[in-house]
Parts: sequence; C-alpha cells; structure tokens
Amino acid sequence: MEQLMQFAQDALGYLRLIHITDVIDVAIMSFIIYKLIELVRRTSSGQVAKGVLLLLAALLAAQFFHFKTLNFFLGRVVEWGVLALIILFQPEIRKVLEQVGSSRLTDVFSHTEVPDEIEHAIQQTVEAYASLSKSKTGALMVFERKNRFDDSIKTGTALDSEVNSELLKNLFWNKAPLHDGAVIVRNGRIVGAGCVLPLSGNVNISRELGMRHRAGIGASEVSDAVVAIVSEETGSISVAVGGMLKRHLAPETLDRVLHNELLPQKPAGESQKFRLFQLVKAKKGGNGDGEAKR
Repeated sequence: MEQLMQFAQDALGYLRLIHITDVIDVAIMSFIIYKLIELVRRTSSGQVAKGVLLLLAALLAAQFFHFKTLNFFLGRVVEWGVLALIILFQPEIRKVLEQVGSSRLTDVFSHTEVPDEIEHAIQQTVEAYASLSKSKTGALMVFERKNRFDDSIKTGTALDSEVNSELLKNLFWNKAPLHDGAVIVRNGRIVGAGCVLPLSGNVNISRELGMRHRAGIGASEVSDAVVAIVSEETGSISVAVGGMLKRHLAPETLDRVLHNELLPQKPAGESQKFRLFQLVKAKKGGNGDGEAKR
C-alpha cells in the first residue's frame, strides 16, 4: 500500500511539471508525424522509408556487435543520407508545400458548405459527361476543395457561372476557343475555363493516356481536387483523386464518385431519391418531371 501511495505521489509530482505549452508542443509534433506517416503510406515513398529503417537497424546492429568497419561505412551513409532523402523525396516535399501554399488560412478554422450548389453542379456534370462520352468529345473539369487553382485560372478565362450541362458541352466542343483547357469549379460554380493544369511527373503512367489525363492526374497530385476527364479517343470517363486515376466509369458511377468526394454524408433516403430523379432526367432527355410524377 505504501508503494502504491509513493507511486501516486511521484506521478502527481511529474504531472505538476507539465505546462500547457508542453501539451501543445506534443500535439503539434504528433500531428506532423501523423501527416508524414500518412504521406508515406499513400505515395511510392513507402518502399524508400522501409529501406531507410533497414539501414538504421543495420547501423544499430553494427554498433551493438562492434563491427568497426561496417559501423564506419554505415555512419558515413547516414551522414549523407539527409541530403539523399531530400533528393529522393523531392516530388513528395513539393506536393506538400504546394498544398500548404494553395490553402487559405481561414480553411483551417472554418469550412463553408454549399451543398445545394454542388449537388446541382454534380447533376449537370454527369448529364453533360454522358453526352460527351457518347460523342467522344474530350473534357477536363477540376472540382476544387480546400486547395485553390488561382494560378491556373490566370492561364485561362475567368468566369462566374453556374454549372450547366449545355454550357459544358459548348465549352468542350472541339471548335470552341476554350475546349483545349480545363474548366475549374469552385463551390458549385464555374470560375475558369480553358485553364492550363500542371502535368503529372509520374513516369509510370500508362502510355495509353494522353495530355488531358496527365494534366488531370497532375492537378490531383498537387491538390485535394477531384478531376473528371472524358477521353477524346475512346469517350471513356475517368476521375483522378490524390494522384490515382479511376477509369472506364459509367455516368452512374461518376455520379456516385462525385457525391462521395464532394458532398458530406446525407440521409440515405434523401440523397438516393434526388440522385435517382436527376439520373432519370438525364437519361430521358429532360423528361424527369413526368417520370417522377408517375
């Protein structure tokens, strides 16, 4: 019992030494470590990180068993390893810095939701993409989330318009002046067209994919945007998120992907009814009201 009381007194003494700044310090470091682990897990850096851990384990083993030559060699490798890691992780470091630089400070403390406008934008996009896919008309749309594409908008034409299927089909018509760039959507409204996006630096992308797909993947690599693409060669619909490309999507799948990525979770009944109505409207060429009434 005395030992238990002594332990409690010691623990209370240690707790008294902890200040609020220490708690904040640990929380910040925990957040940074968590983000680094998350970055490694969702990029190709995972294999490199495993190699680094194996190298450190080998260095510790060499020190423990007093392998002087191996210890000297591995020690020099670790000394130069920091520079080597910066070079190896350069694409990932650049992505993180670009995401931080393109995010607004206010996004950290607040989040403005405009679900009705985004819902309408998704419905109109799915309707337009179904038509563009059939006619094999190339299309590239960026749906912003937290990261802004202000620099890309400057390369095209700034707009302020609601998303409309007929407008999208006209913008991407192959003889339209703005067809060869990206349409950028912010909070459910078109804010730019004919915009140039950064190309992906991933050398493992299939050669079947053209510049439109590479631009879409590149935009999703440097931001948290959702990019919808229609292939001009095949009419196939794709979506790029986080540097990953989902290909050969049906309009219904595109609708589901955009809802999952862009909208907060809604009650299942309300969401499914609205989306079913809009899809029927798109398929029947605008006769959704009659179908719904029956």
